[in-house]
Amino acid sequence: MEVQQLIASLSALTEQNKAAAKDFLNLEESQLNFKPFPEKWSVLECIEHLNRYGRFYLPEIESRMAKSQHAASATFKPGILGDYFAKSMEPSPNMKTMNTFKSMNPIASELHKGCIEEFIEQQDRMMACLETSKAKNLTKIKTSITISNWIKLRLGDTFRVVVNHNWRHVLQAQNTLSLQSASESVT
Repeated sequence: MEVQQLIASLSALTEQNKAAAKDFLNLEESQLNFKPFPEKWSVLECIEHLNRYGRFYLPEIESRMAKSQHAASATFKPGILGDYFAKSMEPSPNMKTMNTFKSMNPIASELHKGCIEEFIEQQDRMMACLETSKAKNLTKIKTSITISNWIKLRLGDTFRVVVNHNWRHVLQAQNTLSLQSASESVT
């Protein structure tokens, strides 16, 4: 896989996620806290969930890239596990819901628009990381992951997992708004 092409596609998705978040800032907090069902997440809960992962992954990515002595490479070879995780995060029509760790579950949190602003800042940091990664080796640099201390993913896979995960939950947030609009038009 060509590194430049990978970074370009991940950058485009990151910009798309950021633009959606900026649109969320134009809504009332009551809209952002709407839940179609008690067990489903509101827009703000979706975004806070992403922030919790971003608080782990962004410093991890930045630190690993800063410490790396590996020469840059024009190609990236996905790892078996990383490729599986990245593909499982991609939104699709038959997308399965996944359970999340309790520490990453924002349900019943008191949330405000500040979490959207944090997400936008995280997307800016991700764009900076993607830019920096053009001069790094996305195959040889390894990052820790949230689910296990002993599993490491290739940097390119970590980027794919995080960006796809963001995309997945931004779409979930947008779908929640659609459900809200539909329920308001019925009443």
